[in-house]
Amino acid sequence: MAESPTEFTVSLAKNDADLRAAQALRYEVFVNEMGADGALVDHREGLEKDKFDAFCDHMIIRETATQRVVGVYRLMRSDQARRAGGFYSDAEYDLGPLIGSGRRLLELGRSCLHPAFRGGKALFYLWVGLNDYVTEHDVEILFGTASFAGTDLAALAGPLSVLNRDYLAPEPLRCRSRSYQSMDLLPPGAVDRKRAMIACPALIKAYLRLGGTVGEGAFVDHAFNTTDVLMILDTAAMSARQKRFYSRPKAQG
Repeated sequence: MAESPTEFTVSLAKNDADLRAAQALRYEVFVNEMGADGALVDHREGLEKDKFDAFCDHMIIRETATQRVVGVYRLMRSDQARRAGGFYSDAEYDLGPLIGSGRRLLELGRSCLHPAFRGGKALFYLWVGLNDYVTEHDVEILFGTASFAGTDLAALAGPLSVLNRDYLAPEPLRCRSRSYQSMDLLPPGAVDRKRAMIACPALIKAYLRLGGTVGEGAFVDHAFNTTDVLMILDTAAMSARQKRFYSRPKAQG
């Protein structure tokens, strides 16, 4: 995957130093900011890592002027998942419908941006880099868990209810949470849709703009201090407008 010669560069991790830089940003965001923890988290070195890292590709976005790592995305294709013993999100969702579809899958995970680079161009660079990767590997379905910070379902009732009502995946691809938590928490008349969508994290909104859908039920991850939903994006169902957004040249500078 070629690097982009602009204010940001997007590339795949090439060595242990690149991987550690990605894990360090993940630690800053997931552990320091969100209060996550895990069996393999290295608090002494400040690295958020797990057993799947060795099997995945790691997309890294750097600020060109400083070479500072400002965003990361972890990518796992079906062949990589077989070597790893399964997909990461299989612990939270029954992925049978996706795996049984026979289509080429790509799991997206551990996406994060440094706080100073949220709300700007950096997320677009990640998505355009992802489009290059999807094209190179002929991926048909992208999926992965996306997280709301915290586990207070009352505080998340609005956005979860909107996702459940308006964005459920089609039945053939609809995966169900293994520790099922209904997202149908409020009646339609009790939801301020605009406020609910504002409360959705940027990553979830990016999936939805591209035609993404959600699995059935949320997964409350107390160890990671998040409430997760499974996002599913079928590239065949994307409109021409959505594909232009996904790959538009303006995102590269």
